[in-house]
Amino acid sequence: MTAESRRNKGVLLPVRKAIVQSPIGLHARPAAIFVRAVTDSGLPVRIGKDGILPVDARSLLEVMTADFYHGCEVELSVDPEDLPARYSIESAEVALEGLTLLLEAGAAA
Repeated sequence: MTAESRRNKGVLLPVRKAIVQSPIGLHARPAAIFVRAVTDSGLPVRIGKDGILPVDARSLLEVMTADFYHGCEVELSVDPEDLPARYSIESAEVALEGLTLLLEAGAAA
């Protein structure tokens, strides 16, 4: 487990923090690219930032409504209780790392 995991009912949750690098934040095309990557992962990823509750990162509407602007720090997480049976916590961590790299590379721009 990484240092960026937190406990929920005694189980470590995979968590990653990232800085949104897309010049327009997670809106329109960048949001669609990010949501597609989350959906392709097959995991129930949540994305949040200070001041708002995490939203379902598989929902374009929820991601765009949450206003993840350029330069904001976001937290990506997966609740182990929601993991599909074919995934391990370790595979969720790998997927979150890939999503983190996508956000920080500005590839969703």
